[in-house]
Amino acid sequence: MKLNYKNTVLVGLAFMTISAFWQLYNNEVPLMLQDLIGEQNQLLINIIMSLDNISALFLLPLFGAFSDKTNTKLGKRMPYIVAGTILAVVFMMGMPVAYDAGSTVLFFIAVAGVLLSTSIYRSPAVALMPDITPKPLRSQGNAVINLMGAVGLVCVQVLTPALKGNNNYLLLFSVIGAFILISLAVMVFTVKENKWVALMPPDVETEEERMERENRGVHLKGSVRKSLIFLLVSVFLWYMAYSAIETNYSRYASEIWGLGEGEYTKPMLFGSIVALISFVPLGIVSKKLGRRKTVFIGLSVLLAAVVIIAIISSYTPLLYLMFALVGVSWAAINVNSYPMVVEMSRGADVGKYTGLYYTFSMAAQIATPLVTGFLFDILPHIKFRILFPYAALFLLIALITMIFVKHGDASAEPESTGNA
Repeated sequence: MKLNYKNTVLVGLAFMTISAFWQLYNNEVPLMLQDLIGEQNQLLINIIMSLDNISALFLLPLFGAFSDKTNTKLGKRMPYIVAGTILAVVFMMGMPVAYDAGSTVLFFIAVAGVLLSTSIYRSPAVALMPDITPKPLRSQGNAVINLMGAVGLVCVQVLTPALKGNNNYLLLFSVIGAFILISLAVMVFTVKENKWVALMPPDVETEEERMERENRGVHLKGSVRKSLIFLLVSVFLWYMAYSAIETNYSRYASEIWGLGEGEYTKPMLFGSIVALISFVPLGIVSKKLGRRKTVFIGLSVLLAAVVIIAIISSYTPLLYLMFALVGVSWAAINVNSYPMVVEMSRGADVGKYTGLYYTFSMAAQIATPLVTGFLFDILPHIKFRILFPYAALFLLIALITMIFVKHGDASAEPESTGNA
């Protein structure tokens, strides 16, 4: 049994467009809001930037459940992907139009439309890969999906400095919108969801899997439960750190390093390319070292890079090395942490534990923009300079909590399935 890479890449186009849009959103919307409502309102800006995660907590499960019960000629997931993507691009284009008109009200309406539209298709897009991938191959399929997401990030980071001269948001958003719609068109004409799903073999639980599931149900009452709790706390902590950087980076780079007109994307672009290249080698490394050790090393490297970035006060080539370390270390953490959570689940509870993982990661992504925005407002003389020390603190605590995680490495049994 081999993974159909062609089909997996095609369904991964949806995740690629999602990643591209959120990279654009996180980079540019804070700067646009700063111009529209004033840079003295950092807490309000970060509250607005956290709305996507707040809405995701409620809307993603809702539309995921809707798609489970849908049955059309296009399939279960594709109708939501098509409708949600088109609506998202329409509202996305409303943001630069409202910005150029100086209308805060229209800008907020466009943001609200974007948040609703993207929620329509994010869960169905993620669910499509396991729908068309046999159970033993879903880990490989998930690696391909992550690579497609990285391609979307890199595309935005390449296009931004080339298209955003003199804050020309309309041109930048138009090109990214066209990129998203072209990707959708390729999916519509090539993805045969119903046909591919019909070819999938039924999931049959083996005797070994049944015994493993029952044993884990007992063990979870003891040390495994403790490991799961500390792992989920660690997930929350490192997302508090990384999401703070992701949300506030464009303003930090503009204010501290004097980078403007898309130039701030270059160090991040380099880091993303390094991360993209590192996915496959990291899979080999984590298989040899174990997931827990790989995550621990990734956290340590990420902490060191963040501390060094915190003391860099002007643009320097050293930033490229540091963001390369950020990219590869975050990839090491991200690739291994979700499988660790699933490894501690019972076979019938993979969805439940997936929900736990995303609840803790999204909770951090909701909280950290609010906390950093509050800090920026009450510490005006320090303001953005507190960003990387703030991230370093949470990474340090995450390293401490990971010490208490003793389970989650791959067992001799077949890998748990799921899509991160």
